[in-house]
Amino acid sequence: MQKYSLTELDSGERVVSERVPGVRSVAIGFWIGSGSRDERPDRAGVSHFIEHLLFKGSRRHGAQEIAEIFDEMGSELNAATSREHTVVYARIPDSHLEQALDVMTGMVFEPTFSELDAEREVVLEEIAMYEDTPGEAVHDLFSEAVFGGHALGRPVIGTVEVIAGIGRRAIAGYHASAYVESNVVIAAAGNVDHEHLVRELRREGAGGGNGRPPLRRPLVKAPAPSLRFGRKDTEQYNVVVGAPGISRSDRRRFAASLLDSILGGSASSRLFQEIREKRGMAYSVYSFASQYTDTGLIGIYVGTREENVGPSLEIVAEQLADIGAGNLRTRELERAKENLKGRIMLSMESTSNRMSRLGKSLITDAELLSFERIIAEIESVDGDEVAELAALLLTPERLSAAGIGPSEEVFRSAVERVSPALTAKAAA
Repeated sequence: MQKYSLTELDSGERVVSERVPGVRSVAIGFWIGSGSRDERPDRAGVSHFIEHLLFKGSRRHGAQEIAEIFDEMGSELNAATSREHTVVYARIPDSHLEQALDVMTGMVFEPTFSELDAEREVVLEEIAMYEDTPGEAVHDLFSEAVFGGHALGRPVIGTVEVIAGIGRRAIAGYHASAYVESNVVIAAAGNVDHEHLVRELRREGAGGGNGRPPLRRPLVKAPAPSLRFGRKDTEQYNVVVGAPGISRSDRRRFAASLLDSILGGSASSRLFQEIREKRGMAYSVYSFASQYTDTGLIGIYVGTREENVGPSLEIVAEQLADIGAGNLRTRELERAKENLKGRIMLSMESTSNRMSRLGKSLITDAELLSFERIIAEIESVDGDEVAELAALLLTPERLSAAGIGPSEEVFRSAVERVSPALTAKAAA
């Protein structure tokens, strides 16, 4: 059974930790409950930009000093931005916990936003690199197809227009509003004593601005399904089809994980076997599911040559219809359950994964279930629940599609095989 300790500091931050026997490392993360969906259109990408700038120096340490300190500790320091949160995280030898906390506290709460223009160029290069990777960029097009003008439909990385023009004052103002005490969780896992961790954080004076962050605008209703296409002279067509999913608090999330595993989330999954292994139509084919506060995203990706795009999506349509009709084999469901349970247990051998589980659960206000409860929830899902969810979420009339490739006509013709109504609507 996972045992964790939770404390709320007087300043408002929540501190959660789990002691893991037999290790000499500590994974620690500062989780901020603000991501790209919390940005205005004219600030699109500011959360990700701030993530970069946190490494460029604080009132306590300069940028090179930060890098040198963590290199000398033999530690890993990184950060990430998602649609609903930002995290700065590290894995360190346990003897360096105090030093790491000092540096990370300064980075998160006291950034100087130095080297702004130089880092601006770095982010612009990152956007250019991303746009040159169609297998990645198509996912942002897909989010736009599903969520339209809502912030969930915008790329986390931001846009060239915003990043090129945003100034220090706007960046500092956004940081001051988002990095407030009540919007921060500090999570740790490994050879760490919770009371010692809390004392160190109090001594460091962890804390950002006062008050509460701006309220997150909920997605009341997803827009109608739509198509998005980006023309690019690529050898392959990169295509994603899918629909809005379920939120992270929805009890059906366990059925959704099993649906993902059966559909395209593993080597024995239907789409991997039917499209890649049996027919050799694609090197990369998979399904995915994301869950947000109030909605989700479920989709299927295929990267393949022109002559295989239509046949591949026809197989996708056949498999979606088959699962939705309840044609799940008992062994297939059991294999998916064992796969999911095994991956969860293996991931928990990592202190970083344990820390992430604690931090992400708290910053997203998700229920933190014990391992035993998670296993029991997975075991309790039956085939009818998986089929019902597939029939509800992935019917042809709910599907949106996005593609990157040389010809929009080829793309639309292929999508017609999985959702005729979508291409008909787009042509009207």
